[in-house]
Amino acid sequence: MNTHRKVISSPCIRNCCLDQAEICLGCFRSLSEIIGWGQADETTRRIILENTSRRRDAYREKYNVYRNSLR
Repeated sequence: MNTHRKVISSPCIRNCCLDQAEICLGCFRSLSEIIGWGQADETTRRIILENTSRRRDAYREKYNVYRNSLR
């Protein structure tokens, strides 16, 4: 049985710019999610990634950004 799990990597793309709601427009994490990432367990990291996906989709929809032009 394989007991080694792949660590969930940070979604940071080194293009940090926070909007008025303190959401990074590079990785779409909130400021509190960015700060807490290093201490977050696997379950919390998965929830954060789900949040970023939802925020990215909402951003694309709002600003009519094509899927291939953003990560």
